[in-house]
Amino acid sequence: MRLRTSPTAIRGADRRHGDGVGSAASDSLGRTVGLQSLERRLERIVEGVFTRRSSSSVRPIELGRRVVREMDDQRNVDVKGRRIVPNAFDIRLNPRDHQAMIEIGEILRTELAEAAREYAREEGYHFLGPVSVDLHADEGQKPGRFVVDSHLRQGDSGIGVGTLVMPSGDRVDIGGTPLVVGRLPECAITLSDHNVSRRHAEVAATPNGFVVRDLGSTNGTMVNGARINGDHRLRDGDIVSFGSTYVRFESS
Repeated sequence: MRLRTSPTAIRGADRRHGDGVGSAASDSLGRTVGLQSLERRLERIVEGVFTRRSSSSVRPIELGRRVVREMDDQRNVDVKGRRIVPNAFDIRLNPRDHQAMIEIGEILRTELAEAAREYAREEGYHFLGPVSVDLHADEGQKPGRFVVDSHLRQGDSGIGVGTLVMPSGDRVDIGGTPLVVGRLPECAITLSDHNVSRRHAEVAATPNGFVVRDLGSTNGTMVNGARINGDHRLRDGDIVSFGSTYVRFESS
């Protein structure tokens, strides 16, 4: 993946769920907090446009609630003691409802995925790979009904998910191939920042986690305000600066 931006300061198994099945009462408090955040996000981004323009009897917030429920219902503990949840969600809708969502399909998928990541951070869940949400037309579904198929899908790195959140809000997944950051067009992340060297730094997945290493840049690479030397292991929420450009590292 190549991104250009401008500077600014296991055991789980697939499972299918239909409608109308509630979660366990013991999980209600944590889910309430997560759902409130999810609902605010979806209502702010897509619900208004969707309500005005769509005749579908399925609302985006219903899809978000189902995705969250899948994460709660499918969580498992791996050998490291982490709570692992599905990261790939296929939503099957009646063709009429699917057609009604086409106009907001891209932003809806993006926001549902971001809501899932946010919920996972709040609940301390971990993903095995990048989060994806896809919408499919299914003749077997009645209007107003839908099914969410959830899956555990391993990422390229094999050590979970690492993501760089750019100033623009774009997300760059750190896969099996190291990401070179710099001004050169051939860099995986090209920054239009005069304080960034042509090949400034590299972010990579290693057997011990995700690391950032400076490539001999003029102005150096910093993590949380401190200049790094050699490989520096990244932790969730770290702020990495390349020149005048700041990005956030997220791990699940």
